[in-house]
Amino acid sequence: MARQLDEQIAGRFPVGQRLRVLDVGMGQGTQALRLARAGHQVTGIEREPTMIAAAREALAGEPEGIRERVRIVEGDGRDTGVHFLPGSFDVVLCHGVLMYVEEPDALLAGLARMLAPGGLLSLLVRNADALAMRPGLSGDWAGAMGAFDTCSYRNRLGLEVRADRLTTLTAALAGIGAPLHSWYGVRVFTDTAADGAEPPAGLETLLAAEERAGRTDPYRAVAALLHLCGVRG
Repeated sequence: MARQLDEQIAGRFPVGQRLRVLDVGMGQGTQALRLARAGHQVTGIEREPTMIAAAREALAGEPEGIRERVRIVEGDGRDTGVHFLPGSFDVVLCHGVLMYVEEPDALLAGLARMLAPGGLLSLLVRNADALAMRPGLSGDWAGAMGAFDTCSYRNRLGLEVRADRLTTLTAALAGIGAPLHSWYGVRVFTDTAADGAEPPAGLETLLAAEERAGRTDPYRAVAALLHLCGVRG
């Protein structure tokens, strides 16, 4: 996904431009730190204390120049309008968040308002059109049958959460003034890998295969996750 995001940034903004990035639901700060290392000014918003603590710890280990480019705001992603003015950011990330929001329309509209004209909105969501793939590939036939006609699933944390369909999000992005520009699949071949598994031999070849599948039909349509990139008009 990081490669996909970098591709979108490189295709939309001049080389060397220091971008204003908002990372909504920043978690432990993986993407925020990566983009700060690339020279961008990053603001992360997160509500979970354990994630905030992990992000601060990771940030503390960075050189001073990178630390100065990252700001962490404690808050809910649905309250971006409380913390920031409209049009304050060139790039807004919302990765792995929508599945925890029962009604995401208001959140999406708020994210779009944060973008400057021509700004990039990057969403990472669970693919509702592929919910049967993981149980099916694991031999859980009853689970696969139950997944065909639902947008709900139990994630690896044991929580009941929701997934999104590409068609629904495409319509939603058009409605908030940030129409879909590009989309990718994420975890096409590797979704059944165990959490915490050691990287396999030939990791670079695996990543190349995933990256190719993530931009190629019909493979990307059955990826576990969808990476959608909208552009503010």
